Amino acid sequence: MLKYIIKSIIGMKNLSQKEWAEMAASDPNAVILDVRTPEECIEGIIENAICIDFFQKENLMKEIDKLDKNKNYFVYCRSGRRSGMVCEMLKDKGFKNTYNLDGGIMQWKGKLV
Repeated sequence: MLKYIIKSIIGMKNLSQKEWAEMAASDPNAVILDVRTPEECIEGIIENAICIDFFQKENLMKEIDKLDKNKNYFVYCRSGRRSGMVCEMLKDKGFKNTYNLDGGIMQWKGKLV
């Protein structure tokens, strides 16, 4: 766990599948965000994920403004690119803890619902 905290302190937000899954599962303040399209989300999401379409910019920004800045955000998309951009958006809006799922759901080995 210490290595995850150190990565967070130094600004590291891209986590491996294993790190991301372990941290999200053990964090009572975790919020999981899926920033894929509704069509992509229909194919399956990580359990408890909130789907917010990256490409619907106005709605994306509106939804981001509703989020609690004291929570820890675990963000993913198909490959990790969109979610990385959302992590940057969150950081720019004052969110302290954002974690991007490196490789996205394409490399996810865990359960989907």
